[in-house]
Amino acid sequence: MAERLIGMLIFPRLTQLDMTGPYEVLARLPNTRVHLVAHTMAQVKTDRGMEIVPTMTLADCPQLDLVMVPGGAGQQDLMEDAVVLEFLRKQAAGAKYVTSVCTGSLVLGAAGLLKGYKSACHWAWRDMLKDFGAIPVAERVVRDRNRISGGGVTAGIDFGLTVAAELAGEEVAKSIQLVLEYDPQPPFDSGSPEKAGAERVKRIRERLAPLLESRRKANVEAAARMQ
Repeated sequence: MAERLIGMLIFPRLTQLDMTGPYEVLARLPNTRVHLVAHTMAQVKTDRGMEIVPTMTLADCPQLDLVMVPGGAGQQDLMEDAVVLEFLRKQAAGAKYVTSVCTGSLVLGAAGLLKGYKSACHWAWRDMLKDFGAIPVAERVVRDRNRISGGGVTAGIDFGLTVAAELAGEEVAKSIQLVLEYDPQPPFDSGSPEKAGAERVKRIRERLAPLLESRRKANVEAAARMQ
């Protein structure tokens, strides 16, 4: 049986857990190779300063069985990157699954790959999916046909396990979950706007206001280019 190929797009200012959470799960699948795909083989610096080394360039990437786009502040640049958007469109045409975590779904939207599809996204930016004709859903993992998306950051682990079950069966996914000791018992119950309380959500939205404005602008411009 041919080796299963998974490609995760990496780029400057990505949020590393959007990628490394799913990577930790999917790289454990049998008969599977996970590539970290970027413009060049140069190290990519994340939004918190970690440096990640790509394993393959966009130009050298073969047809993938599954393509995944993580999120992070650098996602805005991708929405203006014609090479990346064309890469995603070409991969989506042949891939069995087209996927994302966090604001990676906005990049898929900018590539024209989510029109009419339900999708997850980080709660702070979820409504922006509507600019691309997508249907935002407030869930940790959303599947609509061959599109699978994870919500914000930590949802990438749930996403990875969902994809693992889809690709290799539930028993394999459950075994990986056990090996990783993924048994969430957070010390606080403040991980969603509904649970965090109105005041805390208000403070976070105020703190995110500059990014919200720049991301909204990038979103509107990307949507306009699709017309």
